[in-house]
Amino acid sequence: LQRLPNVMEMVYNEVVQKFIDRYSGRLRHSISYMLGASNFYIPIFEEALEAYQLPLELKYLPIIESALNPNAISRAGAGGLWQFMIGTGKQYGLQVNSLVDERRDPVKASYAAARYLGDLYKIFGDWNLVIAAYNCGPENINKAIRRSNGEKDYWQIDPYLPKETRGYVPAFIAANYIMTYYSLHNICPMSTRLPAKTDTVMVNRNIHLQQVAEVVGINIDLLRSLNPMYRRDIIPGATEPYALRLPLTEVGKFIE
Repeated sequence: LQRLPNVMEMVYNEVVQKFIDRYSGRLRHSISYMLGASNFYIPIFEEALEAYQLPLELKYLPIIESALNPNAISRAGAGGLWQFMIGTGKQYGLQVNSLVDERRDPVKASYAAARYLGDLYKIFGDWNLVIAAYNCGPENINKAIRRSNGEKDYWQIDPYLPKETRGYVPAFIAANYIMTYYSLHNICPMSTRLPAKTDTVMVNRNIHLQQVAEVVGINIDLLRSLNPMYRRDIIPGATEPYALRLPLTEVGKFIE
């Protein structure tokens, strides 16, 4: 962990080790999938974090938030790769309606998450507290600080945090570890169908993804995984222009 070129403090302790054991043991298949998918997603996360001058190691937050599944929905109703609640998503400019859920849009949600993380850092000035606040909300962090007599160190306030947030920072540290040193644990990245290079086309009329799949000649499931924000496979371009993401090799075909 100390060898990682990180700005954020990566403490090693037995709780972190417990998560490393979990990732390298029972969750190794899931890590293998995420390593494959990360070739597509991580550059998107890095660009958004870089745009707001945030530590790039935050790119591993969606690993513990959503296991890199843009369609993930939590029990509390948080959605997308970065697990935004509808209210917070809308506050950061993400549209959610019957046809479109931009919390699932990898690009828009990443920029919204970067802005939110930056705002949390302005409040707490400590990355461990920022990550914990990202998970349970700034109010719960302030409550835990008060309960621990004004302590501002994450490891001191940890016992006063909501149960599901207690392991959150150790899980984040372990995710940074396993995504870097996976080969030492004999974990191989799974091959993924997500293309390395994609591009977007603006659509200004209503189109069904099935129509696009047929015209371009690509698998509808691949199209869905590139455009997870369209909840019913409909791009409502007639209301306003919407982006359609396609493999770079197919963009010409679509335009023709």
